[in-house]
Amino acid sequence: MATKVVMEALSPTMEEGRLVEWKKQEGDKVAQGDVLAEVETDKAVMDLVARHDGTLLKHAIEAGATVPVGALVGVIGEPGEDVSALVAKAEQPGSKATPVAQTESRTPEAETTKPAADTTAQMTSMPPAPPAAAITESQAASRAPAPAGGDGGRVKASPLARKIAAERGLDLHGVTGSGPAGRIIQRDLEGLTARPAAAAAAVPAFRPAPGEPYADVPLTQIRKTIARRLSQSIGPVPTFYLTTEIDMTRVWEAREGLKSLDGPKISFNDILIKATALALRQHPACNSWWRDDHIRYWNEVHIGMAVAIEDGLITPVIRYADQKSLRQIATEARDLAGRARERRLQPDEYTGATFSISNLGMLDIDQFTAIINPPETGILAIGAITEKPVIIEGAIEVRRRLRVTMSCDHRVVDGATGAEFLKTLKTMLENPLALVW
Repeated sequence: MATKVVMEALSPTMEEGRLVEWKKQEGDKVAQGDVLAEVETDKAVMDLVARHDGTLLKHAIEAGATVPVGALVGVIGEPGEDVSALVAKAEQPGSKATPVAQTESRTPEAETTKPAADTTAQMTSMPPAPPAAAITESQAASRAPAPAGGDGGRVKASPLARKIAAERGLDLHGVTGSGPAGRIIQRDLEGLTARPAAAAAAVPAFRPAPGEPYADVPLTQIRKTIARRLSQSIGPVPTFYLTTEIDMTRVWEAREGLKSLDGPKISFNDILIKATALALRQHPACNSWWRDDHIRYWNEVHIGMAVAIEDGLITPVIRYADQKSLRQIATEARDLAGRARERRLQPDEYTGATFSISNLGMLDIDQFTAIINPPETGILAIGAITEKPVIIEGAIEVRRRLRVTMSCDHRVVDGATGAEFLKTLKTMLENPLALVW
């Protein structure tokens, strides 16, 4: 008996999806769990899998089409089975899929009981769902989807091999694996040198063709979410901003000292995540969600970190950041950021933040304000560390200074509350031993 393959809700706020590529063709045999197609959600590119054994009899939509959740995308059944009536019913007016270029953006309101998560700085946002259990480094590595290529367009590689490849900038495409079932393992990477992945050379879609005055580019799923969530955040949320300047000289010196140690490279962003998490533990009013008829004060600290991707921003979450070492935060942040840029994060890896940070210092931005990611009640905008002349005990010294701006939801965080949080953060960063106290 023929069964429907429908567009599934692959992320907490997904209401429609774009079928990027069919991985199984009409006539292919499929087993339960096989990847049928890749689907672009509002947050990532994810796999649509078969729920039944059989033969893929029909592609109800073509690659590139966008359809709402629940719409028919394919049919699985027995070879020779007539599924024309099933497909015809799905193609009746009001149910037919339309190409993404012709599909209007649907902007449903976020669920109030389990909102999803994604935004940051002046861009995306998707309300966070309640946090899942902490994700360990080994779990994160083992869950990382394989890149394109190899079997079914994917490369089979061990978590350790993927980690080494990411650290050394290696492209796993074309590497012959010597592990079980052709899996790439550590020894297969010996002697390889870094080479850029093909995707890195891709030309941005928003560049007009030579000689054309402009280019009209349809909204992607993530850009639709950005537009919806920004208008939802900046209007209803009564926001005020607090800025302070921090002496980062001692942190700078501490980080220089850490460079000589084995292990992952510690970035200033890693240190800021750790310091922010510890400060939030002391100021629970800032580690909270606005829930319309109540405020949720979190006893757990989950930091959302803004990561720029090709079409906007996404906020992977460092869970229980206050309980992790700088080494753990650095390793997890690098892994999450890399898979975020590949659009390969799982929903529980970008949902559930209790507070977010957005760092534009590496882009030489001294100071900016960031938009709160509802239902969170605060976000920290981090600028560049710069050398400035300052007066220290009556003498002029050149010190390394950092300006940070906190955006606060005034329904929960009062001015004094936010100021006390920033004071604690400043004390920790100006006395970095407090991070390990």
